[in-house]
Amino acid sequence: MTQAATSKRLGFFTRLLDDVPAGQRYRLAAEQIIHAEENGFDSAWIAQHHFHSDEGGLPSPTVFLAHVAAQTSKIRLGTGVITLPMENALRVAEDTAVLNLLSNGRLEVGFGTGGTRESFEAFGIDPEKRGVVYAQSLETVRTAWAGKPLSGGNVLYPDAPDLIDRVWLATFSSEGARVAGLSGNGLMLSRTQPRPADKPDLTLDQIQNPVIDAYLSALPKGRAPRIVGSRSLFVADDRKRALAFTETGLRRVADRFSELGYRIPGNSLEDLIKALDTHVGTPDDVIASLKQDTALARTTDIVFQVHSIDPPHAEILRSIELIAAEVAPSLGWHGPSQPQLVAAQ
Repeated sequence: MTQAATSKRLGFFTRLLDDVPAGQRYRLAAEQIIHAEENGFDSAWIAQHHFHSDEGGLPSPTVFLAHVAAQTSKIRLGTGVITLPMENALRVAEDTAVLNLLSNGRLEVGFGTGGTRESFEAFGIDPEKRGVVYAQSLETVRTAWAGKPLSGGNVLYPDAPDLIDRVWLATFSSEGARVAGLSGNGLMLSRTQPRPADKPDLTLDQIQNPVIDAYLSALPKGRAPRIVGSRSLFVADDRKRALAFTETGLRRVADRFSELGYRIPGNSLEDLIKALDTHVGTPDDVIASLKQDTALARTTDIVFQVHSIDPPHAEILRSIELIAAEVAPSLGWHGPSQPQLVAAQ
C-alpha cells in the first residue's frame, strides 16, 4: 500500500440540504462557500440531485456555481458530481466551458453515474444501461472540450481544453478507480459506502484502500495523483452540543432508511455514528477519529461535509471555522497557500 500524498488541500462539500425552502437553501449554501473561502479553504464542491429533496437540493449545478463564482475570487468550485447519464453531454460541455470562463478558470468537474432508478426512468433512460450511456457521454464531453469536430462538422464554442485535466470520477469500486487512473483523471471517494454482505464490519478505509491502490497502479507514469477523500464531519466548541445535533440528524436518516426497508445495525447514537461513518465532536475529538482513517491519509484533497447531521446554518459556519483553524492543520493542510487543483503536465 503506497502513500498518495502528505500535503493536503482542503475542501468544503454541500448537498444543499438545509431545512428551509429551496431558494433559501441556495442562499445559505452560497454563504457557506463564501465563508469557506474566507477561512482559507482551497475548494468547494456541490452535488447534483434530481427530484428527491431529502437526498440533495440542487438539480442545476452549473447555474448555482455561476452564482457563487460571482461572489468569490479564489476558492476553486467543483461538481461532486454531475450525474452525467441524465444530462445532454454537449450541453454539459457548453455549460462547464462557460462557467470555467466566468469563474476565471476555477472550475473542477466531477462526474458520476449517480441517481435512483426512478430518476433515470423520468429522463427516459434505462437504468440498466446507465454505464454505457455514461461512458459515451464522457467521451462526448471530452471531444467537445478539446475543440474536435462533432456531428455535422460542428465545433464547441467556447472550447475548454484545459478542463480535460480537471475531470474527477466518483466510484465505489476498484474497477472504476482503475478506469479513472488509466485516463489520468482524479478519483473521488465517498464519505460512506455500503459494506459487503459477507463483511459487514469492514471500516470505510478498509473498503477504500484497495480502491486507492487500483487507482495509483493505473495512473500513467509521471501523472500526479488527485484523490478527493470526502468525509462526514461536524465540529463544535462543545461535545455535548455537537452530539445533540448529531442525534437529531442521524435519527432522521435512520427513520428514512427504515421507511425504505433498510435497517441500520444497532439503535444507540454510537451505533449510528459508526454505521454512517460520521466524525463529530470538538476539534480534539474529530482529529483523533480522522487520524485513524488510513484511506484519508492517502488522499490529496480532504473534503468535509456536514451531511447527514445537517445542523443549522450558524453551526455549519462555526464548524467551517474550527476545521480551518484546528482540524485540517492536524491532518496535513498547510493553509490557503496550497497549490491549485491542477494535474501534472
